[in-house]
Amino acid sequence: MPEKVTLRGERVSLEPLETGHTPELARAASQSREAYGFTLVPADPDSMAGYVSAALDDQRTGWALPFVIRDRRRGEIVGSTRFLDLDYWSWPPSWPPGRTTPRPDAVPTVAEIGSTWLSARAQGTGCNTEAKLLMLTHAFDVWGVLRVTLKTDCRNARSRAAIEKIGGRFEGVRRAHARAVDGSVRDTAYYSILSEEWPGVRERLHAVS
Repeated sequence: MPEKVTLRGERVSLEPLETGHTPELARAASQSREAYGFTLVPADPDSMAGYVSAALDDQRTGWALPFVIRDRRRGEIVGSTRFLDLDYWSWPPSWPPGRTTPRPDAVPTVAEIGSTWLSARAQGTGCNTEAKLLMLTHAFDVWGVLRVTLKTDCRNARSRAAIEKIGGRFEGVRRAHARAVDGSVRDTAYYSILSEEWPGVRERLHAVS
């Protein structure tokens, strides 16, 4: 599994999720919940404890790497995000071309960024943009992934606009993909950023962060 890491920016730090973060996450989620119509954000401490436990279970399998988002100016936890759907490809010794050293087994080849939510006070403050910059930088510049996936409920116009703002390229809609948070059947909009697109995306993110 990937090594746990803390990612620090000017506005936020992303810290490895721990069970002890549950009360602070529950407080962050208890603010106005108007923006959570398409996002799974537990509404009470018991549900949050289950949410954290499930995320840590996924981390132990190497499938995910979850974080809390801390607003460094306020000194408080304002949400959560994670790498997930981490996939580790087996390469022949001579592939991919140009690689001179074997890829470590614990480093993913492709990744997704998702399960992101912020407290009401942290929304629209730049926390999300900087968090994405930190995660994309780690994925492409440290892990050397080939692709980062971002996806959201097709109806979630706010999330789709945020993904497009940071440079995610729309790939299409996977119909009847999953059960939605509201109990309906969800169509999922897929976006991605490839390694060769990352320099331009990075420049754009630095300009707006």
